[in-house]
Amino acid sequence: MTFAHYQPKIDPTRREPAAQASGFIHVEGSNNPALAEWKAAGLDAPDLDIMRAYRLGRIREQLRLRDAAGCLLYDPLNTRYALDSTNMQVWAMHNPVRYAFIATDGPAILFDYHSCRHVSDGLTLIDEIRPARSFFYFYNGQRETEHASTWADEIDDLVRQHGGGNRRLLVDKCEPMGIFELQKRGLEVEQSQAFTEIARKIKHPEELKAMRRAVHACETGMWAMWDALRPGMTENELWAELHRANIARGGEWIETRLLTSGQRTNPWFYECSDKVIQAGEIVAFDTDLVGPYGYCCDISRTWIAGADRGTPEQEELLRIALDQIATNMDLFRPGMSFRELSEKGYVLPEDCRAGRYGVVMHGVGLCDEYPAIAYPEDWERSGYDGVFEPGMVVCFESYVGRTGGPDGVKIERQALVTETGLDVMDVFPLGFRPA
Repeated sequence: MTFAHYQPKIDPTRREPAAQASGFIHVEGSNNPALAEWKAAGLDAPDLDIMRAYRLGRIREQLRLRDAAGCLLYDPLNTRYALDSTNMQVWAMHNPVRYAFIATDGPAILFDYHSCRHVSDGLTLIDEIRPARSFFYFYNGQRETEHASTWADEIDDLVRQHGGGNRRLLVDKCEPMGIFELQKRGLEVEQSQAFTEIARKIKHPEELKAMRRAVHACETGMWAMWDALRPGMTENELWAELHRANIARGGEWIETRLLTSGQRTNPWFYECSDKVIQAGEIVAFDTDLVGPYGYCCDISRTWIAGADRGTPEQEELLRIALDQIATNMDLFRPGMSFRELSEKGYVLPEDCRAGRYGVVMHGVGLCDEYPAIAYPEDWERSGYDGVFEPGMVVCFESYVGRTGGPDGVKIERQALVTETGLDVMDVFPLGFRPA
């Protein structure tokens, strides 16, 4: 399918952005403490115009490869990636009130929540902003079918206008009722996350600048946690230090509550609570932090509360975790397959395998992203192959806890895949006491 070159239209109702309405004033404002911290660390600001144009171009590249007229994006992270538009992201993840239509060779149209067009002022890649049409039950009650039909008419009209006769539409996420209505109108709908995940996997140098700043802000929060850690405080009190530091620096949210202490560290995946941290206990956490510029910092560390060293068993668990991370990072080579890394990777002791982490490693960007590398034991059930490429950012995972044991250790590191190996992005010390 060949598309005519698209000439964007000027929306006469759209006002010119005021300086204070910039989409990233919460990151670039003069009162943000991270600005001085980033300057001291020698971390350059990303060129947001270049970053945004690259990301939208990556989406359109995938649309062309898949011979699609365009795509419909509902996942807030995909809308963020394509247009850098953000609005009540966590709420919008479970209330589908905003979405974007992106023509392969045509306009990028944002459908935003009621009275929210001003939120995206300054984002020049958005050709038009329209009010979103929702059809989920909370907002529409028994009229949901009626509103789904009206919504589908509008999407169908856009494909007819800008598809050049192509009726193929890629959709990342959508309520089944919406898919049904689109198909009734003769649209060939492919519902898949693949095209966005593949688009997002290779980071532009300007994206990497944003990611490095986000990691620095995350690790500043980790130092605040370490300074605050004392026996007698609760897990929730300690976890709040990371949230406070992230928000103060223009960060956005934290995806999980994975901080535990003592016997709650084994098995992994309990979430933080009002449990009081005791002297000599393990404290383990996974940041899962969406920081400044919307980039994810997925870093894990394990500490000892109120003691200089762990018990012999705690120290042994830390040694195993660090060995696993180091072995897999030393083994890693760009161009190797996912399966090769899985099969040749570090083998946990037998009594630690049942509680192993969900993956050996995974990609990261605006959140945890493609790929996810399964352990050999899990390959038949959930593994898939592929190749590591320069420009990916990946996280190496380790969780070590003996079956029935009292303690578990969580370590995770984030690194850029380069032409020759890895460029590790996190620098926070790895030991029980980060001196």
